Amino acid sequence: MASLELLLLHLHLVVCVYLPAPANVTIRSFNMEHALSFTPGADTPFGTLFAVEILGSRKSWRPVSGCSHLTVGQTCNLTRAFKNPFHHYQARVQAFAPNQTSNWTLTGLFQPLIHTVLGPPDVSVSGCGNCLVLQLRVPTSVVVENLKDVHRELLIHVQRTRDGAQFRLSPHYQEEILISYLQPGVEYCVTVAVKTLFNSNALPSRPHCAFTSPPPLATSDLVGYGVLSAVSISGFLLLGFFLLWSRLGLRQWCRRLSSSPSDSLPRGQMAGAALPGGLGQTSAPQVHKDRSADCLLLEHRPVQPMRSCSERGREDSHIGC
Repeated sequence: MASLELLLLHLHLVVCVYLPAPANVTIRSFNMEHALSFTPGADTPFGTLFAVEILGSRKSWRPVSGCSHLTVGQTCNLTRAFKNPFHHYQARVQAFAPNQTSNWTLTGLFQPLIHTVLGPPDVSVSGCGNCLVLQLRVPTSVVVENLKDVHRELLIHVQRTRDGAQFRLSPHYQEEILISYLQPGVEYCVTVAVKTLFNSNALPSRPHCAFTSPPPLATSDLVGYGVLSAVSISGFLLLGFFLLWSRLGLRQWCRRLSSSPSDSLPRGQMAGAALPGGLGQTSAPQVHKDRSADCLLLEHRPVQPMRSCSERGREDSHIGC
């Protein structure tokens, strides 16, 4: 009889063995998107599955759609389950296998609006003379309506890049914000964060920098451009002077060749004169051609009109018409 009781007790213990309960059950939320994560308990058998339930406004536990057969490493998306941002929710996780279950592991109370981490809006900055224009846009999210309700006030930090001078603004949320009374031609960097009465878990944006207007040229740049311009103009002037001087000098040389003594010799003498040493005879036109061949390449002299015998007789009285 005693042995039978021990056997029944052993069978009861085998059937009622519990799986290790899940550990590190946590709800993480960013921009009103919520996800539950967990780790399996120590010595959890391979192939164990996990189920998630939430406790909401109905005051009863109900399973979460898509989170009833999770495996190790998977997370449960609670964004649609936590519909009311002002309500308090609670979640729990249980491990189960064929004929075995674990105890439930519960989270703490979670209120979406208070416990979510609010990221910054999308920011773009542009200059407008002595001001900056900020274009803001709510990040793309599954629950955009909730984010619009949350983004009521902004915390804007403005810093001048040149010397680090800074100030803060706290305007109401608008898609376009004007920051006035800034210095023209100066660069400013702006960071934006969301500010609410219920949530202090806000992350600022990265710095967005822009000039209020195109910056003026530095003095060193102006001096460099001036020196470069002066050198260029001087070079062109020297080159032009050199070309002009070369052309005028060559013209004078050509005129000297044209007015050489050989041109004034009588025609008969030029035709019959013999070179020293009996090297032959050279006519005056041939001599003139040899002396002025290069000049013909530069300019073309017009042909002198034929003069009458009376006009030529005054100069060459010994030559007849």
